[in-house]
Amino acid sequence: MSTQAARRRPGAGNPGSRPAARRRPSRRPSRADLHRRKVVRRRVGTILAMLVVTVVVCTVWFTPALGVRQVEVHGIADLTGDEVRTAAAIEPGTPLVRLDVDAVAARVRELPRVAGVEVERVVPGTVRLTVDERDPVAVINAPEGVHLVDATGKDYATVVQPPDGLPELKVSPDALGAAVAVLTQVPESLRRDVLSVTADSPSDVRLALTAGREARWGSSADTSRKAAVLAVLLTRKGTVFDVSSPELPTVS
Repeated sequence: MSTQAARRRPGAGNPGSRPAARRRPSRRPSRADLHRRKVVRRRVGTILAMLVVTVVVCTVWFTPALGVRQVEVHGIADLTGDEVRTAAAIEPGTPLVRLDVDAVAARVRELPRVAGVEVERVVPGTVRLTVDERDPVAVINAPEGVHLVDATGKDYATVVQPPDGLPELKVSPDALGAAVAVLTQVPESLRRDVLSVTADSPSDVRLALTAGREARWGSSADTSRKAAVLAVLLTRKGTVFDVSSPELPTVS
């Protein structure tokens, strides 16, 4: 007699077989676990940040990645850009952050025509030099040429032809400061009439004016008051106007 084998599921009807294992439910992390994870993340973040900062500092401070590639010169009139760059003596490739701007400025100020200079770092690789050149207020005629004198009394350059409209200084060395002080403090309307300034001493400044007139100034003290008195005196006839004592001016 033929029999049909019954289909059975694995383990079915087998009393010795084990039941299928149940999946254990996942355990929620405790507060201590969460705290440890947060601490680890913070430490890893701190380490990464320190690495980034270290790389940036090394790149900026020790490599030419942000080094000087160009030196711009602004504000020049009589000087040339090459003259200023040569005086600045900035080595190409020098990291910008390590550039001694005070030393650069001091070297540029050694040029006689330079009254001042501003040094700027411009990322990624430019140094900008803004130069303030001296402006002449008077000239001194000498055998070797015409000396230009600025408002500080500095004799800073020698040229062949003097600039138009500048008075001549005929002064002793110790009287140069007083003569320039008078010349730069008088009103522009009077300064246009000054042809020359003569002084044998700081207390004996005299202004040669147009139309053959002379203003005897004395010292550079009370210049604004003397200028106001002289403006009134010049309305009178005369050739010599003495305001050295502004309380007692005279005309002759």
